[in-house]
Amino acid sequence: MSERIQVIYHVRADTGAIEARAQAIAVEQSVEMPLSAIEDTSILSDVVGDVEGITDLGAGVFAVQIGLAAATIGIDAGQFLNMLFGNTSLHDDVVLRDVILSPTFVAGFPGPRQGIAGLRALCGVPRRALTCSALKPQGMAPSALSDLAGRFARGGVDFIKDDHGLADQAFSPFAERLRAVATALRRVADETGRLTHYIPSLSGDLDRMRRHTAMTRDEGVSCVMLAPMIAGVGTLQALARDFPEMAIFVHPALAGAARIAPELLIGRLFPLFGADAVVFPTYGGRFGYSQASCGTLAGQARASGKGAMPVPAGGMTLARVPEILDFYGPETMLLIGGSLLDAKQRLTEETANFVHAVAGH
Repeated sequence: MSERIQVIYHVRADTGAIEARAQAIAVEQSVEMPLSAIEDTSILSDVVGDVEGITDLGAGVFAVQIGLAAATIGIDAGQFLNMLFGNTSLHDDVVLRDVILSPTFVAGFPGPRQGIAGLRALCGVPRRALTCSALKPQGMAPSALSDLAGRFARGGVDFIKDDHGLADQAFSPFAERLRAVATALRRVADETGRLTHYIPSLSGDLDRMRRHTAMTRDEGVSCVMLAPMIAGVGTLQALARDFPEMAIFVHPALAGAARIAPELLIGRLFPLFGADAVVFPTYGGRFGYSQASCGTLAGQARASGKGAMPVPAGGMTLARVPEILDFYGPETMLLIGGSLLDAKQRLTEETANFVHAVAGH
């Protein structure tokens, strides 16, 4: 049990209390009991967390680095999050900021199975940024959603994803929606010679997600999407393992409730567990991520294994396309949803304007 992972926390504390606070985190995240009660010396030496460094960041915040035994994790994504931040997440004075992992440890997890190159190959786009939009709002029947998908596809968008709120609801059952949208997109492809790829949203437990992923594959659709903080990171890992031929998109719903730095959770951990593309709220939209955080998150995603595609979203508009592409570069998939839908009868035309703006940048 000699291999250690180094975990960095940002902790609010008084200068006189930080050493004891750091030691408490090290114990909480490893053995979770008084050290005086442990009689096995090998557990004391190999399993108990070590405080490896404390740095004063100013304003009452300290960076605390703790070494944890990799053997306590195995290759289980859920146990990994548990060991990183399980009990300590219950203390509101701590943020999980980063983790340092060995190549051997990383190799135990699936990583992106398709990655950036696979997504590019899927839609035949070798260089430019990719484009995506979303089917919404909730409450629409499959026939209405398929009509909407067809209008997007005629505008030339590369991908269309379900709104993450679409599940297996009575007004839009998953199987019926999948068939309707896939059929509509194939029909448009027969007319235009270019297939827009559908990303249906998975929901429910692992058994249901496995059934729906297999159903999606058998329908000839190559992508699925889930929200790992709702479905569980172990579910993401299992789907990546069991369906390596599928491109997995992940949605950030509930990721903001964890007090884990988004650069780490979305940019590094989700790809490590099997995400091929990570949707996240870009700076300047309706969420509060900074430009620096977004840039780091995108860079971390691209650096993961085969590279996960960053998908900035959340209040994107056509007017911002040049600015967003200048910032993120071409290894990006731009997602504009509500802003295009607001064009109503001009949806196909506005989608084409979006696609042309990206292609011409």
